[in-house]
Amino acid sequence: PVRRDGEIRPPRLLRIGRCGDDLVMGILLRWSLAATMFVAACFVEAGRSVGAAERSEAACADWHSRHPEWLWCDDFEVDRLESYFEYDIRHGRFVREAGAGVGHSTGMRAEYLPGDPHGGSLHLAFGKTPSAYIKPVDAGTATYRDIYWRFDLRLQPGWTGGGADKLTRATILSSDRFAQAAIGHLWSGSSPDSDPERLYLDPASGTDEFGVLRTTTYNDFLRLRWLGAAGGQTSLFSPPNIGKWLCIEVHMKLNNGDADDGVLEYWIDDRLDAQRTGINWIGTYRDYGINAVYLEQYWTSVPFAQIQQRYFDNFVVSTARIGCAR
Repeated sequence: PVRRDGEIRPPRLLRIGRCGDDLVMGILLRWSLAATMFVAACFVEAGRSVGAAERSEAACADWHSRHPEWLWCDDFEVDRLESYFEYDIRHGRFVREAGAGVGHSTGMRAEYLPGDPHGGSLHLAFGKTPSAYIKPVDAGTATYRDIYWRFDLRLQPGWTGGGADKLTRATILSSDRFAQAAIGHLWSGSSPDSDPERLYLDPASGTDEFGVLRTTTYNDFLRLRWLGAAGGQTSLFSPPNIGKWLCIEVHMKLNNGDADDGVLEYWIDDRLDAQRTGINWIGTYRDYGINAVYLEQYWTSVPFAQIQQRYFDNFVVSTARIGCAR
């Protein structure tokens, strides 16, 4: 046994006479070696866990001064959930949880139930917004036209059903009714013939080609211009990647004036996976810039019959390339 102070306590032995001394000594030696190896393994594992947590905490420690280009950093080690202008906890199924993050640090755990498409969401606002309700995490005065965002994603071992449809988007919220001038989707299942094991870029515009706002509310599908999807190269949700942490970074750049020079692209583990260029996002629209990024769970088809979880960590929004923290 090991005492609370860490000292190994010798086992109680029944003396069996002088002729058994060699046997007793052999038992003691074997036990001591095994105990030493066990305790050492425990210390090594504890060190790994603590080290991983320290690395995760360092990602967002003093980030304002270390990364002035960053608009937001959340490693979930500290509870920052009140900073999001909307947080759908989904009856306790989308929450901060110790051990759910990279290296067993704290992360966000999202849980899907059979028959229920909802799994919770985080909605972050920044820059100039059209409503006090859409509260930004910065000064709320800037109009951003070029945004990067990154997060780590992991699916539980045994995950089935593909990519769970919705994952993340950046958008221009343009009215207090959440009309959208542009949406940079990154999701799976973007069309009926898409590969459910891959992610797809799916840019959409809420203006006409000249920049006149057409949408009047959120997800105003009848008034959106869909600008052409692009599928990723990586089978992200195939069995070899299930249970692994993957770093995903997305870039959305608006077009300049009436030029077709907008961009939507993403990287997996710092490798470019898909890209759309030559996009006319918003014509000459100028009222607002990119002002929100969402992490979201909504599985339209729910093609599974078991409770399933996925996990998020190290969420950053920036005006320049971020790169992976691991």
